[in-house]
Amino acid sequence: MGIDMTPCQGYLEPCRVFGNLYFVGTLPASTHIIDTGDGLIMLDSGYQHSLFIVLHNMHLMGLDPRNVKYVLHTHGHIDHMGAGKAMKEMFGCTTFIGEPDKDYINGVLPLSWSKELDIPLIPFEADVKLKDGDKIKLGNTEITAVLTPGHTPGAMTYFFDVTDGKETYRAALHGGMGINTMNKAFIDEYNLPYSYRDEFLTVQERLSEMPVDIYLGNHAAHNNTPEKIKRVLAGDDKAFVNSDEWKKAMLEARDRVIAIMEKEKNGQ
Repeated sequence: MGIDMTPCQGYLEPCRVFGNLYFVGTLPASTHIIDTGDGLIMLDSGYQHSLFIVLHNMHLMGLDPRNVKYVLHTHGHIDHMGAGKAMKEMFGCTTFIGEPDKDYINGVLPLSWSKELDIPLIPFEADVKLKDGDKIKLGNTEITAVLTPGHTPGAMTYFFDVTDGKETYRAALHGGMGINTMNKAFIDEYNLPYSYRDEFLTVQERLSEMPVDIYLGNHAAHNNTPEKIKRVLAGDDKAFVNSDEWKKAMLEARDRVIAIMEKEKNGQ
């Protein structure tokens, strides 16, 4: 990733993305909080060794971790769900994962990216195994989970509205944009189906047609989070609002997968 994985080196200041949506994560892995008015929803718990940063940032934003009711994970890689067990045990949160990734997080399958990152997995069983189209409701928020296979088979993209009481915008957090698990070497090493790539291409086309005002990345680089944080802290309360960004990102991710497939076809 080209990012220093030392926790404190990955520190980013927290900010209000818009209205009741907050960024409280780190540079290596993003964490967002939705304040539903009836409890908090955490989107990705992040690395287990960075949880102290997430909790610190929550306190800076006036968000009490004891009010986190749900922890929704985008997919079963350790950089996104590594702190899931800690959140569950410390605060009694209900944890979610896409159903096909359930054995990634409980350690049954060696596909959590723990080996590649040389970080031990702290396995846990998710309370809720999500399926395509499932709705998650809490307070004033309803989240639609869309199965987005490719990066992992159970990657979930989450769509929901955020509001400041005056304006409402549609936000979306993509389940997994990385192509590092869709190259031939990785697929062959773990004996995975090549069909994941075709499914990814199909779903990216579908996602690109969905209207989204606020594109959230589960890695800060995906949606240029650091630069947007600077703009928010400088007084721009709509730094994350851009109705063109989502479609462009979805199609660029599609094209990256097409490119690696073409290289393989040409023997490169």
